[in-house]
Amino acid sequence: MINYLKNEEKIILSLRSLYSKYGYLPYKMNKFEEYDLYAKNKEFLIGDGVITFTDTHGKLLALKPDVTLSIIKNATEGKGTKNKVYYSENVYRISGKTREYKEIMQTGLECVGDLDLYDTYEVVTLAKKSLEAVSESYVLEISHMGILSSLLDSVSANEEYRQEALECIKKKSKHEIKALSQKYGINEAKTKLLSDFISIYGEPVSVISSLEKMNVSEDFALYTKELKELTSLLMTDDKTGKIRLDFSIVNDMNYYNGIVFNGFLSGVSECVLFGGRYDKLLKKMGKGLAGVGFAIYTDLLEGFHEKQNAYDVDVLLLYSDKTAPSVIKNEIERLQKENKSVSAQKSIPSKLRYKEKIEI
Repeated sequence: MINYLKNEEKIILSLRSLYSKYGYLPYKMNKFEEYDLYAKNKEFLIGDGVITFTDTHGKLLALKPDVTLSIIKNATEGKGTKNKVYYSENVYRISGKTREYKEIMQTGLECVGDLDLYDTYEVVTLAKKSLEAVSESYVLEISHMGILSSLLDSVSANEEYRQEALECIKKKSKHEIKALSQKYGINEAKTKLLSDFISIYGEPVSVISSLEKMNVSEDFALYTKELKELTSLLMTDDKTGKIRLDFSIVNDMNYYNGIVFNGFLSGVSECVLFGGRYDKLLKKMGKGLAGVGFAIYTDLLEGFHEKQNAYDVDVLLLYSDKTAPSVIKNEIERLQKENKSVSAQKSIPSKLRYKEKIEI
């Protein structure tokens, strides 16, 4: 039966099975939440569009653009405990491709509670395995917001400079860093420190080695040690070289801290998986917890699978008004026993892609 599912449906089923094996429980939510939940955390949302309406009691509600905020709101607190959930939910937001509102299937997981290094490792590993479930041609890029923050702390306390410097780091632009340093009066030694940092990218062992040689601060060294411990665990599982460290991954420092990561598939120009540690968001929402998780943007996979699969069905079965129903039934059953999908039609649909045509 699974052979007749759409590719997206097959992937979601395999991901649910994967997450369940690690003890994650399914999470369901309503189509809408109170708008206030999203209004207070707009910077955390992907995109800037939230569809709102007023219910029969005059309360302003929103079609959910995100699942993480709802999971955090409902997370239980307790020493040593963790809320481990996964979801496949439709969210409503502006599509990155069409810039129109769209209902998007989003699959992901969250681990919220009293977390340690293993929990971060587990979530990053599941992100890697999730990409593998879609395609063997993938890359998982990892960064650390603590490393970025402590580096900027050592250069300047000026918030405007920090924000502009982050944009330069995103673009990996040494030229813009030098121009920015001149604008804000940053000395040559600190400018060189940032320029050297921008150049650091690649496989974990060499990147960590470069970081360890940078004499920045105690916090920088501490975060580098944490990243080294995490990547050492990950590398015991990764023999394919699909993991890269890339500090141009920059998320909102008001929400994220620690490890952040993006996933890419060959043939898709945009990031298809996005995740990280968001303890600051939990604190902002009044929760004394830590959190780490990721989401897969299934709308981006639609185009990916269209490229990967040339046919909608294996067989187009054409019949006439004179064909007996029993003949159609027997032919379809014969083809299905050969594990072929069949579309029975009287004429050829204009948009149907088929591998084989049979007329009876």
